[in-house]
Amino acid sequence: MFSFAHTEYLLFLLLLVPVGLLFFFNLRWKKKMRQRLGDPALVQALTAGHSARRFSFRFWLFAAALVCTVLGAANLRRSGEVETTSRKGRDVVIALDVSKSMLAGDVLPSRLEKSKQFTGKLISRLPDERIGLVWFAGKAYLPMPLTADEGAARLFLQAATPDAVPTQGTVLAEALRLSARSFPEDSKRYKIVLLITDGEDHDEQAEEAARELKEQGILLLVIGIGSARGAPITEPGSTDFKKDLEGQTVISKLNEPLLKKMAAVNGGMYGNLQDTDGMVKDVITVIQQLDKKAAVEAGLPTRYIHLFPWLLAAALLLLLAELFISERQKKMK
Repeated sequence: MFSFAHTEYLLFLLLLVPVGLLFFFNLRWKKKMRQRLGDPALVQALTAGHSARRFSFRFWLFAAALVCTVLGAANLRRSGEVETTSRKGRDVVIALDVSKSMLAGDVLPSRLEKSKQFTGKLISRLPDERIGLVWFAGKAYLPMPLTADEGAARLFLQAATPDAVPTQGTVLAEALRLSARSFPEDSKRYKIVLLITDGEDHDEQAEEAARELKEQGILLLVIGIGSARGAPITEPGSTDFKKDLEGQTVISKLNEPLLKKMAAVNGGMYGNLQDTDGMVKDVITVIQQLDKKAAVEAGLPTRYIHLFPWLLAAALLLLLAELFISERQKKMK
């Protein structure tokens, strides 16, 4: 299969249009000039040393050289052998919801605190993995890129509060996409995003973002925190409950159907964080199963046979041929 590494250079093929027009208008101009002279014998005498065929041939050589140059610049290539890649190790980005709804008390001591307890225990069970942290509410932030420093991960985890993300809301799609961008593009390690949230606000792009992760080869593990019955949200620094514009107490509920759909479209797992130790065990089991798959996986064709040297050489030869071909006719003896 043939492909181009730089398809944007193919736009230069449009240069064939003005070049062809110049050739066409040149032929028309020569024809008009012959007609103006009028006398066929005089025209024949004046153009006896010029070959119209050689002129046209030189044009086609130049056009072919232009095509070869553009194809070479676009790096025309042919797929070679399929290169196999061995995956070693795992990269885990933990996307933690720090919105105010995570302060609800239907899970003790709160959704957020239990999520942090779970995350801390999980990190201690992944000593050989690189861990990254993403906080999100109405915006998503990357406080800690992937690192093998467990101590740093714990320090950042302690600082995860609603104040860390001033904009309120639950942008699940943005959190997933930021998590995906946190992985090195050339990494051969397994890529895992662990999403911990109550999913309270319905994000219309959440399912699509989960599907995008699957297309990028990233496994999504979704951990729901909260209950379907819900609970009021305690305002930070007080004992008062959050109220809406009409003065009614806001009840925050776990949006489990959405979270289950996200896990399903990605092919990952969903779990409700009720038993911290049990959920840590379940997540570790899923992560360790990755190593039980084929150690060597066939990847996309990464070895190509590049044709640009041949194309550029052909362009040079065509230009040299065009340069040395004369438009003068050979005299008949």
